[in-house]
Amino acid sequence: MGLDLGTVDALARLRLAGGRLGFEVRLVAPTEELLELLELAGLVEVLWQAEEREEAVGAEEEGELRDPAA
Repeated sequence: MGLDLGTVDALARLRLAGGRLGFEVRLVAPTEELLELLELAGLVEVLWQAEEREEAVGAEEEGELRDPAA
């Protein structure tokens, strides 16, 4: 998937529109590339909350331990 600032813009607009309609927009297991773009744009805290990041990091670490290829 080719990620760029257009992707970040689309996610921000989706989050804003969802909020206006009473919906919560969440990112589930975003890629490192997407997180870097969100940080660059200053939107990582808006689009992916800190507690979600901590849970995802823990899940990735556990998954790596169970990975037979590792």
